Amino acid sequence: MTSAASPPEVLRAPLVVEFPFTRSLGPVQSAFLTGLRERVVLGVRTTDGKVMVPPVEYDPVTAEEIRELVEVGATGTVTTWAWNGSPRTGQPLATPFAWALVRLDGADTAILHALDAPGPEAVRTGMRVRVRWAEERTGAITDIACFEPHEGPESEGATPHDGRFAGVVTGIVAAARLDYTYSPGRSQTAYINALAERRTVGERCPSCHKVYVPPRGACPTCGVATTDHVEVGPAGTVTTYCIVNIKAKNLDIEVPYVYAHIALDGADLALHGRIGGIPYDQVRMGLRVEPVWTEGGRHPDHYRPTGEPDADYDAYKELI
Repeated sequence: MTSAASPPEVLRAPLVVEFPFTRSLGPVQSAFLTGLRERVVLGVRTTDGKVMVPPVEYDPVTAEEIRELVEVGATGTVTTWAWNGSPRTGQPLATPFAWALVRLDGADTAILHALDAPGPEAVRTGMRVRVRWAEERTGAITDIACFEPHEGPESEGATPHDGRFAGVVTGIVAAARLDYTYSPGRSQTAYINALAERRTVGERCPSCHKVYVPPRGACPTCGVATTDHVEVGPAGTVTTYCIVNIKAKNLDIEVPYVYAHIALDGADLALHGRIGGIPYDQVRMGLRVEPVWTEGGRHPDHYRPTGEPDADYDAYKELI
């Protein structure tokens, strides 16, 4: 008696998406961040007299522009919190800490930041805390290293501040980063494994009989599962394209080049691919192309013209 073959293992891999986010600052945010550099916490007074920290430039109720800056205390009260037992890379503290909303003395709203505490049993709503300033400050929210427990009464309320500092911070660059584990699922795992064998495999819908490449595991039109594997291509037709004139970082491709939608023979969905082997200004809709593989490559490096006559528009117009 033989046992049934086990299904292929679904692929998984760690993935990191990161980029520097650059933004300019208006007069309110500029004063707020510059103030942090100088160990001064600024808020803004709204039209109804409330003090918001961090400050905003427009009243959240009336949408009026607000510019009345005030200085609040560096001590405050925890309004709510959550324990973070496993800090991630880039978070304020490397050891377990609490994320806390802290209403600084003189403010009517709370600011979110890390609270350094030995354990969740040491944190409570209503506890008094104070700012722990970073040793090196540059004009960023990280100038507040974290909050720490503090025994003491509330300080005086908000006092007017002109927002003037030497060497005003006018812009910031924030590193945006997302770490996660990506799995392409059953259908695209089969697709990726086939590409490593220099084959392109899609899936056919059992209802409308369309072949989707790359496969999605279900027909987007009928909503039914797709399990019937169909090999398509290798040649295909350029349905539409764009000319890329901006060089991407860490991408060793000279500009300009062409990126296109390519409908492989036998497929009912166009995929993306770079067009090579032809001057960029000669690429056109209907151009017949074939994949080019590099030594050891797990997917086509680019597509090049086959030399066949261009496809008739009616043959691919539904795939544009």
